[in-house]
Amino acid sequence: MGARFFARACVALGLLCLSFVDASITTPLPDLYEASLTELQAGLTSGQFTSVDLIKAKVNLEGPALRAVLETNPSALSEAAALDYERLISGPRSALHGIPVLVKDNIGTVAFEGMNTTAGSYSLLKSVIPDDAGVVKRLRKAGAIILGKANLSEWAHFRGNIASGWSGRGGQSTNAYYPMGDPCGSSSGSAIASSIGLSAVSLGITCPANQNNLVGIKPTVGLTSRAGVIPISEHQDTVGPLARSTTDAAIVLSIIAGPDPNDNFTLAQPYPVPDYTTALLNTSLAGKRIGVPRSVFLNDSMTGNDPYVNEVFEQALETLRELGATVVDPADLPSAYEIYESNNETVVLNTDFKIQLNAWYAGLISNPTGVMSLEELIMFDNANPSLEEPTNYTDQSELIASQATTGFNATYYASLAFDKELGATRGIDAALEMYSLDALVLPAPGYTTVPAAIAGYPIVTVPLGFYPENVTIGSAGPVTFYPAPGMPIGLSFLGTAWSEYELVGYAYAYEQKTMTRLQRKAYVAAIPTTQLVDVIGK
Repeated sequence: MGARFFARACVALGLLCLSFVDASITTPLPDLYEASLTELQAGLTSGQFTSVDLIKAKVNLEGPALRAVLETNPSALSEAAALDYERLISGPRSALHGIPVLVKDNIGTVAFEGMNTTAGSYSLLKSVIPDDAGVVKRLRKAGAIILGKANLSEWAHFRGNIASGWSGRGGQSTNAYYPMGDPCGSSSGSAIASSIGLSAVSLGITCPANQNNLVGIKPTVGLTSRAGVIPISEHQDTVGPLARSTTDAAIVLSIIAGPDPNDNFTLAQPYPVPDYTTALLNTSLAGKRIGVPRSVFLNDSMTGNDPYVNEVFEQALETLRELGATVVDPADLPSAYEIYESNNETVVLNTDFKIQLNAWYAGLISNPTGVMSLEELIMFDNANPSLEEPTNYTDQSELIASQATTGFNATYYASLAFDKELGATRGIDAALEMYSLDALVLPAPGYTTVPAAIAGYPIVTVPLGFYPENVTIGSAGPVTFYPAPGMPIGLSFLGTAWSEYELVGYAYAYEQKTMTRLQRKAYVAAIPTTQLVDVIGK
C-alpha cells in the first residue's frame, strides 16, 4: 500500500515527490529496535516509508510470549493512511505525526475505535467509556496513532499480592532481557514493548523504566491529565512517557503535558508548558549540586543490600562529577526513616481507590458484565476464577482493604497531610534546601522512589547498568525473576514540584556520556524480527 500511495501522491503533487523517492533509495532504513522519533520522522517526511508501513511492521508479536500487548487498534491502518495523506498535503503536525504509540490499558480510548479500556480486568471487557483520556486527546491532536493497548499489572498493581506484569486479560508479561524476567509494574507491557521497538514510545512510569533499559519520566502530579484514566489515587496517579532515549521522552512529555479542564490538578501547573527538548544539553550538569540521600536506599531492603547496585551507582556518581556536578553525599531527607514506618500512604490509597473506582464505574455508558462498584468487582473475580483467579494469582487483598474503607474521614485527611509532610516538607524539599541542591539522585531498584510518590514529585529514570552473569537469581513471583543475569538497572533523578525540565537535562547529560542502553540488547528470541524492508510495498 505504501508504494502505491506515494505513486498516486506523486501524480498529484508532481516532481516534489521525486526527491522523496531518491532519498528512500540512498538512505538506509532505520532499525525499528532502536529507531528514534527523529529518525522515523525523517523517513516519513522523505517518503522512504509511510505510517501505514510503520503500523504493519509494529504489529509484530513474534518470538516468546512476552505478552506485552493486550490488543491492537483495528482502526490503526486507516488512521495511518489518513495521516500519510495529510503529511503530503500540509506537512506533519508534530514530531509524533504518523507515529504508532501504545497506551496502557487503564488509559481510556473511545470504544467505537475498536479497543477496550479495562485495566486488565475482565470485569470491564466491552465496557463503553464516554471519551478519550486527556493524554490520548493530546496524542491524537499531535498526529500520533494509538497502535493498541499494553498489558499491565491488573488495576495498576493495586489488586493484591500478585506478581508485576500480570492481568486477567493479558496473563503474565515478562521482561525481554531475561527469560521470564520480572518486567516491573504497573506499566509492564508498555515498557516491554518500547524496550524492543514494538512501539516507538509508550505511556507509563518509572519502575518499568528501571527494569527494561528505558528512560521513564514520572511527572509531577498535575502536569499531565488523568482524566479518562482508570484511577488509584488522584494524589499519586500521573501519566508519563517510556522511551528508548531522553530525547524521545522529552518530545512526548512536551505533547502530553498541559492543563485539562477535566482534571483540576492540572490547572495549578506553571504556564506555559516548556518545550522539554530545549533542556537536552550535554552541559546540563555543569555547576549543579546533586545530593545523595543515603539513608533512603541504605534503609531499602533491595538496593541497600545489593553490592552490585551500589557498585554501579558509585560509578554513576563519578560520572556526574566528570560532567561538572558537585555531588553532595550524604544529603539525607530528615523524614527518611519515618517514611518506611508510616502507614499513611496505605490509608490514602485505599480510600481514594474505592471512591474513585466507584465513580469510574458510575461514569460508564455501559458495562456488559454488570459490575458497577468495587464491591461487585470483588464478587465478579470470585465468581470467575478461571478468568480472574488462576493458580498463583488469586489474591485480592488490596481490593478488599479498599472496600472496607469508610470515605473521606478525619483519619484520611490526617494521613494525606502527613504524607505530604514526609515526602515534601520534611522530605525532598527539606533536603534540597538544607544542602542547597538542584536535585537528588538514587539507584532506581527497590523502593527508593517512595518519597517522590507520596509528595507527588517528579522522577526521571535512565539506564544505569545491567546485572552481571553471576548474580544470584531472585524470585519476583510464581514464574518471574529479578534480579537475573543481564537484567537492567536504572538511575533516578528526583526533584521538587514542576522540576521536570531540569531533571530531563540532567538525565540527558548522563545518558549521552554513558550511552548505557546500547551496551546490551534483549535476549535473542525476544528481539522482533520484522523490519520495514519486510512490509514496504507488500
